[in-house]
Amino acid sequence: MPKITVDAIYTKFRSNITDKKFNAIKLAFTGVEDKDVYNITAPFLSHGKKVIAGRVEGRDTEYSHVMFFEEKKGKWSPVDEAPVLALQDPCVARINNEIIIGGVEVFDHPTLEGCLWWRTVFFRGKDILSLQRFAVGPNGMKDIRLVERQNKKVGVFTRPQHPEGIVGSLGGRGKIGYVEVESLDEINPENLLKAQILDQISDENWLGANEIHILENGKLGVLAHVASYDANKDRHYYPAAFIFDPKTIAATEINIIVERKMFLDGPSKKPDLNDVVFSGGLVRKGNGMAELYVGTSDAEAQMIEIPDPFIL
Repeated sequence: MPKITVDAIYTKFRSNITDKKFNAIKLAFTGVEDKDVYNITAPFLSHGKKVIAGRVEGRDTEYSHVMFFEEKKGKWSPVDEAPVLALQDPCVARINNEIIIGGVEVFDHPTLEGCLWWRTVFFRGKDILSLQRFAVGPNGMKDIRLVERQNKKVGVFTRPQHPEGIVGSLGGRGKIGYVEVESLDEINPENLLKAQILDQISDENWLGANEIHILENGKLGVLAHVASYDANKDRHYYPAAFIFDPKTIAATEINIIVERKMFLDGPSKKPDLNDVVFSGGLVRKGNGMAELYVGTSDAEAQMIEIPDPFIL
C-alpha cells in the first residue's frame, strides 16, 4: 500500500463528513482539584465496578500520574484503594482473564544530561486493586498495545520512533509495527524490536495505535491517531481507525474518525496543542454507533458518539 500523508487523509475525511451536530460531553472529575485529567481510557469493568483510567497532571508540567476513577452522581471520583501509577497515557487490555494496564514511564536519560527518556510499562492483575508490574518495552517507545489473539498468542502493536524524529530513519516520527509472542511473559524489548513495520504513512507524519478490538472475522480493529506539524510547528492530532489482518500482516487504509472542532471548546495545555485529540478508547454499542473517549488539547477528557468505525 503506498504511503499517504495526514493532509490527504484529512481531505478525504472532510469530503465525507456532514454538518450534523455530534453529541460530545466533557467528563467531570472530583478528588483531583487543580489537576487536569485527559487521555482517558474507555470505561472497563474491574472488581464489579465500571472504571476509567486517566492521565492526571498540572497544567504547567509533563510529570503525571495515572489514576482510576468510578462514576458517582455524574462525576468521576478516584477509586478507593486503587494504585496511583507514575505514568502518562494509560491503556487497558484483557488477556487470559487478567486486566493489563499500560502507560508511558518518563525518566532521566541515562547519557544525555538534562534530557528525559521514556518507555511503555505494563501491569497485570485480576483487577486494578491487584496490579503488579511485569513488563517493559524498549526505551524511546510509546503507544505499545496488546491484544489476545484467537490462537491464544499475544499480538503486540509497537511504535518505533527515532529519538529526534529524523525523517527517513527507522520509525521516523512514529510508525506502527506488529509482532506476536507466545505469552505475556515474552513481552520484552528484544522481542518487541522484531516487529514488522507497517509502512502506512508519510515519513513527515506519524501515527500510533491506541486500542485494539477483536472483530467477528478474526481481524483486528485498530483505534489509532495520526498526527502532523504545520508550517508553524503546531501539532494536529486526529483519532483514526483501520482494520488489520494478523495472518497476512495487511492493513486497510487509515480513516480519520473525528476532529477537534466536533468536540466542546475548552482550554489547551499549550497554544501548539489546540488542535490535538488523542484517542483513548472505544465502546462499540452494537447498534451501528460507538462511544469514543479522548483527551482534548492535552487538558480535558471528552466523549463523543460516532458511527462504529469497525462495522464489517
